[in-house]
Amino acid sequence: MFTGNSELQSSFYGESCPRAEEIIKEEVIKLYNEHGNTAVSWLRNLFHDCVVKSCDASLLLETVNGIKSEKDTTRSFGMRNFKYVATIKRALESHCPSTVSCADIVALSARDGIVMLGGPRVELKTGRRDSKQSYASDVESSIPNHNDSISAVLSRFGSMGLDTESTVALLGAHSVGRVHCVNLVGRLYPTVDPTLDPEYAGYLKARCPTPDPDPKSVLYSRNDRETPMILDNMYYKNVLEHKGLLSVDQQLASDPRTAPFVERMAGDNGYFHQQFARAVVVLSENNPLTGPEGEVRKDCRYVNSN
Repeated sequence: MFTGNSELQSSFYGESCPRAEEIIKEEVIKLYNEHGNTAVSWLRNLFHDCVVKSCDASLLLETVNGIKSEKDTTRSFGMRNFKYVATIKRALESHCPSTVSCADIVALSARDGIVMLGGPRVELKTGRRDSKQSYASDVESSIPNHNDSISAVLSRFGSMGLDTESTVALLGAHSVGRVHCVNLVGRLYPTVDPTLDPEYAGYLKARCPTPDPDPKSVLYSRNDRETPMILDNMYYKNVLEHKGLLSVDQQLASDPRTAPFVERMAGDNGYFHQQFARAVVVLSENNPLTGPEGEVRKDCRYVNSN
């Protein structure tokens, strides 16, 4: 059994806030029923928070006093539903004031969101603390770009303890959600990327009709046309059919280091879920603040004033 980071614990809030995990789960389900795309946001939050320095909820901090928020960087383009983190936090604060960290809300809401998306149930430890600063200047170098080479992506994920198999599984998160045309047009204009299936390229050009889309416009394509809100292995099947949305997706199928895992995941959804769960555990335990480090924010958007 993969145990992960020893400083985090199972049921960290067992005594201080016994219903903490249940409350988060209830709120995630409630929000999902009102706004289904929140489940995708929780998963994306985990990635964007944990990949930059640590799983410390630095992602949630607002731009204040000249400190730039990670949310305002170009890598965070298209992320949304941050306001609903406050909904979860309020529910927790009414039961256990100043007890449950925003970093654990990020981790546990992702875990419960994955289930809402038809993915595996992942057992995550808790006890993360919240950072007292934003790391906006580190975002660019920390979060892989959609146009990066597969070598760069494997290297970046490898530095967090994610092996090739886990990296391929984690990219399966591209099975849900959508991509703005801003991040797609490079494969369509001025000429279509030859690795794209021609029929699929035609579909994408209909979704993104100009080479210079307005970032503020709602111009996007779903990551997976077949099962857009289900976290399944359709992503790998699409990639093998040259229907990967991003450049990095398509490279997965052609690179000899990753192709065998793509083929296995395309053929076995259970294996994909198993590896995805393993990857999420590693990701969620990247360099957490624990014990006396950091703080437990009262409002996830701002460091505590005392």
